[in-house]
Amino acid sequence: VQLQASGGGLVQAGGSLRLSCTASGSTVRSSNMAWFRQASGKEREFVAAIRSNGGYTYYADSVKGRFTISRDNAKNTVYLLMNSLNPEDTAVYYCAADTPPLTVLSGLRNSAGYDYWGQGTQVTVSS
Repeated sequence: VQLQASGGGLVQAGGSLRLSCTASGSTVRSSNMAWFRQASGKEREFVAAIRSNGGYTYYADSVKGRFTISRDNAKNTVYLLMNSLNPEDTAVYYCAADTPPLTVLSGLRNSAGYDYWGQGTQVTVSS
């Protein structure tokens, strides 16, 4: 399974970006998919996840109401739409796949629940 993340860049505070994660070797529909991020000098943290079964979505409190995770089964791609960005959102963003989807609900926010990772895409928000 390979995950290719893209869409990062430099944006001003208050702006928006949409990240994409295209999977090969598996389908996003049959996987739990997630986005994590890691700021410089900090640990990797959970951002959002979408479950394979039912497409239920989950968010970190820090991004709830601003970020939206979604998937396009036909394109085998997961998206992260990020609105109202602020400098604290600056980080490398990673997509991850739990396939087959074995991680229980309580583990979806934990990076250990994911088997495959993309290469990361840098998001920089200027003030």
